[in-house]
Amino acid sequence: MPQRLQAAREKTVGTKQTIKALKREPVKTVYVAENAERHVIEPILAACREKQVPVVRVDSMKTLGKACGIKVGCAVAAIVQE
Repeated sequence: MPQRLQAAREKTVGTKQTIKALKREPVKTVYVAENAERHVIEPILAACREKQVPVVRVDSMKTLGKACGIKVGCAVAAIVQE
């Protein structure tokens, strides 16, 4: 489980919040669930490549959701401030 994500002071949870953060502020790291649907995560991955933000793959949406402190699965999350 991504401990850095759990300990982050400021993070985004979900694709909409993460895309907004990538557009408006520097993002440290983006976490993407391996089992997320491709059409959901592709815009995030493209933005990460463009802005040269590191991407960390997580085995499942359930694991990523748990790391974010939510009770449901999550396709994408990001650390904005550690």
